[in-house]
Amino acid sequence: MNETNDKRIGQIFVDGISIDRALNQAVQKAVWKHKVLGNPVAAWRDGKVVWIPPEEISISEDSSPLK
Repeated sequence: MNETNDKRIGQIFVDGISIDRALNQAVQKAVWKHKVLGNPVAAWRDGKVVWIPPEEISISEDSSPLK
């Protein structure tokens, strides 16, 4: 890596927005994939882990990785 890349990566970590966006997209893709494949997802609700069946998973139109 060169000094320019080091500065860019450092700025990405300081800013955090790109990292948050990438993590959000990864979660949305994983949830979408679970729903499409008919698999439940685990979630934390009221201090407990619960399984959400695929028919109860709500996903938005823009979360599809096929875009």
